[in-house]
Amino acid sequence: MAETKHERALIIDFGSQVTQLIARRLRESGVYCEIHPFNKVDNDFLDAYDPQAIILSGGPSSVTWDDSPRVPPAVFSRKVPVLGICYGQQVMMEQLGGRVESGTSREFGRAFIDKVLDDPILEGLSFEGEGEQVWMSHGDHVAEMASGFFVIAKSPGAPYAVIADPERHFYGTQFHPEVVHTPHGATMLKNFTHKIAGLKGDWSMAAYREEAIEKIREQVGSGRVICGLSGGVDSSVAAVLIHEAIGSQLTCVYVDHGLMRMNESEQVVTLFREHYNIPLVHVDASDLFLGELDGVSDPERKRKIIGKLFIDVFEEEAKKIGGADFLAQGTLYPDVIESVSAIGGPSVTIKSHHNVGGLPERMNMQLVEPLRDLFKDEVRALGRELGLPEAFIGRHPFPGPGLAIRIPGEITREKADTLRKADAIYLEEMRKADLYDQIWQAFAVLLPVNTVGVMGDERTYENVLALRAVTSTDGMTADYFPFEHDFLGRVATRIINEVKGVNRVVYDITSKPPGTIEWE
Repeated sequence: MAETKHERALIIDFGSQVTQLIARRLRESGVYCEIHPFNKVDNDFLDAYDPQAIILSGGPSSVTWDDSPRVPPAVFSRKVPVLGICYGQQVMMEQLGGRVESGTSREFGRAFIDKVLDDPILEGLSFEGEGEQVWMSHGDHVAEMASGFFVIAKSPGAPYAVIADPERHFYGTQFHPEVVHTPHGATMLKNFTHKIAGLKGDWSMAAYREEAIEKIREQVGSGRVICGLSGGVDSSVAAVLIHEAIGSQLTCVYVDHGLMRMNESEQVVTLFREHYNIPLVHVDASDLFLGELDGVSDPERKRKIIGKLFIDVFEEEAKKIGGADFLAQGTLYPDVIESVSAIGGPSVTIKSHHNVGGLPERMNMQLVEPLRDLFKDEVRALGRELGLPEAFIGRHPFPGPGLAIRIPGEITREKADTLRKADAIYLEEMRKADLYDQIWQAFAVLLPVNTVGVMGDERTYENVLALRAVTSTDGMTADYFPFEHDFLGRVATRIINEVKGVNRVVYDITSKPPGTIEWE
C-alpha cells in the first residue's frame, strides 16, 4: 500500500474487466485511489488505509449464487460514502436488506436513463431528448431496494438505474459510469467524490514526484541500484526519477537484444549519457538473444526466453560494477492490479516476459518500483514533470520482447532487419502526416506468409507485411484507426520499393476487446 498525504478513495474489486477505468477516472479528477480485491479488505485494512470514499466495482458473478463475493461488513459501518456499480449495486442491496433477481430484465449495451429525483450525483447531466446515455451490462437486477434508498434515475430495462440513501451517502448505479460509452460518467464519478464525499482532488504529478523521491531515498539509503532500461517510456521515466533521488548510486543497463526499433539503441544511449549524464552500460547482446531464439516459434516460449536472458544479463552486469543492492523496474499499476486480481487476472499470460511479482532468489536484490502506483498516462505526465523530451515521452508503447512477438514463427536476424526497416517507414509516414500523436499504438508485423508477385519483369515470392494502428482513450479498449486510402497507398508503396523481402502490405482493422493491457 502506498503511503501518501493525500485524500484517498478505495475501489473494492469484484472482478470486472473495467475496474481499472474507475481508478483512472478518479485520478483524472485529482483523487488518489487504489484498487484492492474484496477478499483482501478487512477491518485492519480499512483502519490502515482510511478511505474517505469507497466504490464497489462490477463483476462477473451473480448475487444469487451461494458462493458469490460479498462486501466486507465493515465497509457499511465506517460512515463514509459508498458507491456500488452494477454488481456493486446489487450486492449492496442484497446485504443491506434489499432483493436481487435473475430474470428476463436484461440490458447489454447502450441505454438511456431518465431523472426521477434531483440529486448531487446527477449534476451536470442534461437528460435531454431520449435521456442520458449510459452503458449497461447486467443480467440480474434489483427487484426491491433496501430501506432508506430512493430511485434517482431509471431506464426502461432498469427501474433502479441510479439509487441513493442520502442520509448515509450510499449510492448505486446499474450501469457503468467509468466507460467512455457513458459520456457523462466521469462527471457522475466526480460528483460522488467531490460533492458527496467532499474530496478536493489534491493528486498531482508534481506532488507525486516529490513524494516518490523521498520514498526512494528512504528505501535505498546508501545502497546501489541497477536499472534495466528497455528503451520504453516506463523504464526511462523510472530511471530519471531514481537518478534525481540518488544520483550516482544508480547505474542503468541497456540491453540491446537485437529486436529493438530502428535507431532505438542510439537514441537511448544519447539521452541518458549525454543529456542526463546518468551512468549507463550499453550491452549488445543481440547474438546471445537471437541465438537462443533460433528455431523457436511459440510466442510464449519467446517471451520466457527473453525474460530469462534479461535477468541473466542483469546479474552479470551487476557483478561487473561491483554488485548492486536493488534492481529498479518500470512496473505500472495495471501490472500490480492484475497480479492480485480478485477473480484471477490475465497477468500470468500477458506479462510473462516481465518480472512482475518478484525476482529469482539467487539475485539477492530488492526491487525498486517507483511507478507501481501509476497508470501509463500518469507515467507520461511524470516524464514531462521530470523534463524528458516530448518526442521520447510520446512514443508508442513497445513490449519487452520487442520485435520477437511481431515476427510470428521463427526469428532470424534477416527477418528482424526487414521488419525494422518497414516499421520505421510506417512510423515516419505517420509523423509526416501529423497522425502519430492521434494514435495510441502502431506497428508492423512480418507475417509467416509468402505470396507470389511481379515486380518489374520478375516474379517474386516474398513476405506479407501487416500494419496495425489503434486508438484508445484508456489503454484497455481500442479500435482501429481509419487511415485514408491515400496514406496506406503511400506507406505500402514505400515499403515494397525500399524494403527487400516484402511484396505485399495489408492493414489489420481488428478492434481490441476490453480486459487486456497491451497490443502485440
